[in-house]
Amino acid sequence: MLAVVASFAHMLWWFSINGYLPQPFVFDTNDTFMDWFNTAYWANRPGAYDVWRSIYPPLSFVFLDWTSLPGCYVGSPFQARDCDWLARATILAAYVADVAILWIAFRRADSRTAVPRTGAMALGLPLLFTLERGNLILVALPAFVVAHGPVTRSRAWRAVGTAVTINFKPYLVLPAFAHAVRREWRPLELAGITTILLYLVTLALVGSGSPMELASNTVNWVSFVAGQIWNEVNYSTSYAPLLLMRESQLPLLDFVPSRTIEAIEAAVPLAIRSTQLLALATLAAAWLQPRALTHARVAAILLGAYLVTQSPGGYTQVFLLFLVLLEPWRGGAVPALVSAYLLCLVGDLPLATVLRLDTQSWLSGRPVLPEFGLTLGHFVRPGLVILIVWSLSLDALVRVALAHREHRPTLGLATA
Repeated sequence: MLAVVASFAHMLWWFSINGYLPQPFVFDTNDTFMDWFNTAYWANRPGAYDVWRSIYPPLSFVFLDWTSLPGCYVGSPFQARDCDWLARATILAAYVADVAILWIAFRRADSRTAVPRTGAMALGLPLLFTLERGNLILVALPAFVVAHGPVTRSRAWRAVGTAVTINFKPYLVLPAFAHAVRREWRPLELAGITTILLYLVTLALVGSGSPMELASNTVNWVSFVAGQIWNEVNYSTSYAPLLLMRESQLPLLDFVPSRTIEAIEAAVPLAIRSTQLLALATLAAAWLQPRALTHARVAAILLGAYLVTQSPGGYTQVFLLFLVLLEPWRGGAVPALVSAYLLCLVGDLPLATVLRLDTQSWLSGRPVLPEFGLTLGHFVRPGLVILIVWSLSLDALVRVALAHREHRPTLGLATA
């Protein structure tokens, strides 16, 4: 935690000197809170799905409609940023709520380690990056903690938490499948019904965002993202975007030797596939001994395998890191915990400059000359996510093997 605090202090020093946040924060220094205000712009006018081609479920637009001032969105999202004080206050309040509920969850899991783990998450890069982007993960995180953490034992509240997280971020359906692996059918059923009901209510309120629209827009979004290589590589949970760099317009060989590129192209598919296979084997083993692993462990392996395969953005690490930091400091979880703390370190070490900009900084309100390029983190962070999945999975396989000594493997669908 002290290392994370030190890196946070270094970030503040960097900002005071340069007027903008260092990598891997958004290199468009004039577009702070971009995710929040660009989405709120379409929450206050028609066309979110047929014009803007949004992939967000309707809940995002309902929430932003309720927490924004409509009169501020007659112009552009940039103008709304200075006008909409309610939205800015909601962003900061969401961050404070995130830290508070993380503290509650970590304290109930282990009061001895609650301070360092909460501090690392609160001042760590994933949550700060989420705050700077103004991503709706800020709002989804408390619901995720309720759904998968030790905050409440109520099945109803856990189901509501699951429904909110999935309707904000659909890929969070993966951790919910931990109920299926552990054969907890009633919680899974309740969560599924609640998720569908919340979607239908928000769909009716917005009047658009049907499954067909979301599917069509997702296909369009995947095609769009494929051409935004630098955005994908800048802060990724997966090595997959690195495979696209050779095909991009970046003069890659000016910065990286060809042998290094060839080594990456050979190693990345192997790392991804082996991690997927290990995670799949672990989930199959967990099915045979449903009580050998905690819900958080199974959810972490499910989510981690997805983040290794592809990256929905570096900020999605907050969900994985929360699940990992619920683990006790022993056994195979130790490498995963060390990796989690390393992923919380703020900032990066530059290797080569690719972009030099002459622009404004919204945060400092002054002209800045930011430089961004290839960094050590581009190669290390996805590897740490892989290490998390491997360490949790191998430890899980050991636990399942030990469980076989006391309980026979359980087949079928019956709850163990």
